[in-house]
Amino acid sequence: MSRPRPVEYAGASAEVRAVFDDIKATRKVTEVNNFWKYLAADPALLKRTWETQKAVLAPGALDHLVKEMIYLAVSVTNSCSYGIACHTALARKAGMTDAQCLGNSWPLSAWRTRRIVSLMDFACRSMTPSTLSAYASSQRAGACET
Repeated sequence: MSRPRPVEYAGASAEVRAVFDDIKATRKVTEVNNFWKYLAADPALLKRTWETQKAVLAPGALDHLVKEMIYLAVSVTNSCSYGIACHTALARKAGMTDAQCLGNSWPLSAWRTRRIVSLMDFACRSMTPSTLSAYASSQRAGACET
């Protein structure tokens, strides 16, 4: 079995470029990160995962910053350093202050752990049926962006 390789924009199909362009425009970034580049090896999976994430991040009961902070909390809980780095940057871009930052130092203090659990509890109680459905679909598809 060959090792997966990231798909760079220059060598991407029109279908993949369209998704990359949408990610860059939606997230207001100049480059897509490696998560998306590796998913692009399967254009259908890339498109499905991006559409799911766009649905989760769309305007709703929770603002964009809170949603990014939830992604960050899940990344911290899962000890996913890549997700922590990505969602810390995106949450800061969305307006997260130093006082709101969950931080990424290890091991987590009991205070930070309680803060993460409280944030995740709030998020779960605030999710709508459509948000839960989109999340469940992404998990069945094996998509995990943390």
